[in-house]
Amino acid sequence: MADLTGKRVLTIVTSYGVEQDELVVPLEHLRDAGADVVVAADERGEVRTLVGDKDPGRTVPVDTTYDDVAAGDFDLLLVPGGTINADTLRLQDDAIRLVKDFAGAGKPVAAICHGPWALVEAGCVAGATLTSYPSLQTDVRNAGGTWVDQSAVRDAGAGFPLVTSRTPKDLEDFLAQVDAVLGA
Repeated sequence: MADLTGKRVLTIVTSYGVEQDELVVPLEHLRDAGADVVVAADERGEVRTLVGDKDPGRTVPVDTTYDDVAAGDFDLLLVPGGTINADTLRLQDDAIRLVKDFAGAGKPVAAICHGPWALVEAGCVAGATLTSYPSLQTDVRNAGGTWVDQSAVRDAGAGFPLVTSRTPKDLEDFLAQVDAVLGA
């Protein structure tokens, strides 16, 4: 396991609908490696996760809201998926501002499953090669990105380090690339 002591990761989600393993597994992995991981959401309280977009999952405490954090305070932005979460997240102006701020500063962004919708909304995929849940491939292509069907993709074609993955089944490969970007 990578030693990520001293690294700070911002995770942005909405308070309902994030895919449980796409939030919980990275949080636990990164924290176990020594990273300080902050969960920001649209409101304080708890994130109610789902399993398979329908079954109730675990709750995760929210540390702060989008408007109380800045990209300059973190080393990586993590954007989990879940159809409901990702669709709602891309409508949150402060969340999309954070995506733009990370990308504009050349800071790494890691997004899994439907999470890349936030990158599309922020206008940050042009020139990038990335993956996602397959239903997003047309959105990625229409936004100027190149979509590929791989377990995890690490690319800097949009001007910042971008790590993407398809589904919770790919979490091992996704987290290996996140570790590599944070350890660089």
